[in-house]
Amino acid sequence: MVEPLFRKDFAAAPTVGDSVILDGDEGKHATSVRRMRAAEVIQFSNGQGLRVRAEITSVSPKSLTAKVLEVSNEPKPALDITLIQALAKGDRDELAIQAATELGALGIIPWQAERSISRWDEAKAAKGQARWQSICDEAAKQSLRVWHPRVAEVLSSQTLAKAFAQFDKVLVLDPTAAVGIAQVSEISGRVALIVGPEGGIDDSELDMFEAAGAIRVRLGQSILRTSTAGIVAISALQYASGDFA
Repeated sequence: MVEPLFRKDFAAAPTVGDSVILDGDEGKHATSVRRMRAAEVIQFSNGQGLRVRAEITSVSPKSLTAKVLEVSNEPKPALDITLIQALAKGDRDELAIQAATELGALGIIPWQAERSISRWDEAKAAKGQARWQSICDEAAKQSLRVWHPRVAEVLSSQTLAKAFAQFDKVLVLDPTAAVGIAQVSEISGRVALIVGPEGGIDDSELDMFEAAGAIRVRLGQSILRTSTAGIVAISALQYASGDFA
């Protein structure tokens, strides 16, 4: 059985032999939903690189106690990818960020694009951000990742362009681009991928993003959905960087 991973924020990293209590929502999920039992081995992480393997010693209805077997700190991936995902109708944007997290994205930025059908007004913004963070946290745990992405506040196109300075490279996925993603050189460090909404990225946004230093790239000859474009782009970058070796 694959050892399930649960989120736990430690005040200080535990050591081998320590007893760890998992309670709250995670503890209830472990005992009531996952049906964890004594003598089974599970993992804990704080979402910032810490991985703790532990053997369950006791279980109660809403919590469990486990004895630490191993403790390790995994380095942050060298290729630090942030997905800038345009808001989309239905659950297409949520499917995109879930898969991006499973692949290894370290940051998610919700983007209120000009052509986004879905709109996050002031009342919806905080709730939407919290929902996206929950989706990413669950996806990270499911894929046993110990670096969990942080979901930022929703940004407008103008505010987004001003944020490009924090990245080493910004790639805008555009099916009309003259350059393919495989042709972009020196992909390393902090890289942002911009995925537009169902109706595509407005020409005024493309011009503004290019003026701010972004590079327009295409993904082969197919026109991909907003729910799949980011996944393909992340996979391409990771393959090129040797992550799939």
